[in-house]
Amino acid sequence: MRLLLIEDEPDLLTGLARALRKQGYAVDVASDGGEGLHKALDAEYDAIILDVMLPVLDGWQVLEQLRKTRTTPVLMLTARDGSRDRIRGLDGGADDYLVKPFDTGELLARLRAIIRRSAQKPAAELVLGEVCLHTAARTVSRGGVPVTLTAREYVLLEYLALHRGEVVTRTQLYDHLFDENESTLSNILDVHVFNLRRKLGQELIVTRRGHGYCIE
Repeated sequence: MRLLLIEDEPDLLTGLARALRKQGYAVDVASDGGEGLHKALDAEYDAIILDVMLPVLDGWQVLEQLRKTRTTPVLMLTARDGSRDRIRGLDGGADDYLVKPFDTGELLARLRAIIRRSAQKPAAELVLGEVCLHTAARTVSRGGVPVTLTAREYVLLEYLALHRGEVVTRTQLYDHLFDENESTLSNILDVHVFNLRRKLGQELIVTRRGHGYCIE
């Protein structure tokens, strides 16, 4: 899944981006509202983490402009814990609202929830034959036996599972799994698909040559 993190506090930006990437997310970053809005409108993201107090354009302005054309899930961050600000954010089109300081685990859980809701598949488990994805814990089992996946392998599998029955192109996968600093010219996607088939069964992910991949 590809995320956009818009935050002007350097330490928080760096630390949160690192934590998200450790979970397998591809993360683009912006340190002010102007840059953030440009990126949000220029690329397709699975979710946006948006701070309220930003230079150039504040979070409210970014959200207002974004909602004119995009329905990307938005999790807002703010140091203000007043109900008026939470109401303003939610009424303005934010999908969730988290007050600083926050627990990273809670942020990750809220992020997973708004991504599931946006895919209109809010179930805590995604069942693909004998393979089961436990989306809250981000774990996978096959025939009831836990299977160890890397963070990136899990994200790839979850994305295909959320689009079950659809052919997902390689371009879509690159856009959602790799951030702006990663090269898309390598065979890394093929390696991840190979590993998933080896661990979960060759028949799980179908290759549609010239188109992409599909879980049928």
